[in-house]
Amino acid sequence: MGLLRRIGTLRTMNEDLLASLPDGLRRVNLRDGRGAIAKIRHHAPPGFFDAEARGLAALRLSQTLRVPATHAVGSQGIVIEDLGSGRAKPDDWERAGANLARMHRPPAAQFGFDTDGWCGDSPQDNAPCADGHRFFVERRLLAQSARARASGLLDQDDSRHVDRICGMLADLVPVMPAVLIHGDLWIANLHVCANGELAVIDAGAVHHGWAEADLAMLTLFGEPPLPFFAAYEAESDIDRGWRERAPIYNLYHLLNHLNLFGGGYLGSVRAVLRRYG
Repeated sequence: MGLLRRIGTLRTMNEDLLASLPDGLRRVNLRDGRGAIAKIRHHAPPGFFDAEARGLAALRLSQTLRVPATHAVGSQGIVIEDLGSGRAKPDDWERAGANLARMHRPPAAQFGFDTDGWCGDSPQDNAPCADGHRFFVERRLLAQSARARASGLLDQDDSRHVDRICGMLADLVPVMPAVLIHGDLWIANLHVCANGELAVIDAGAVHHGWAEADLAMLTLFGEPPLPFFAAYEAESDIDRGWRERAPIYNLYHLLNHLNLFGGGYLGSVRAVLRRYG
């Protein structure tokens, strides 16, 4: 596992235990008696777990949605609070929707983040940019498209469609401020805690981007119940046309899945390309 960098006041972390754990999620007990979750990956890309720790810290500072405490982080693992597992009631979903809207409310100075991150196993360029359309085109769509083209997953015609969407993105997506977003907010990253409260987890893709992009990904692989979105919209001034634009934001994630998992996602990518490009 290597030496863990301790966070906060936890000076009793059993590093030898973590070094002996196999890859995956493991429940561990801290020496002060508290339970925790160790996420272990012995061949993680450099900076992978540091990015998650920074993302969790940024989300926690927003004081909105619940975020697990980080106990320790190292090059091949992270130890976080054990939130338990439960079942959310309608009012839990409503509170989560309102809290996500509050998280998205304060504007940031620029798009991007102070360091690069990871969306799944894909490196995510977070170099700051004042222009949201340029940021999404250069740091998100074109980065994934170029990777897919180089590996033969997209053909020349597909690339032309991506380029056309990029060229007209300012006409498809309205001007919006940069806000703190999770960046990889599919439904499984809204974790239901033991008490039913919703928490955000797996935060390596956190950055300042478009709020609509977070909402869009919550519709990509299943979605929260309607009270969640109703509470979000009641708490925010979001344009309710965001759902019509969701496929544009989700093109980034579909291209990422194509690059990570292969041609099974090509049909979904091409459906968006043909619709807009």
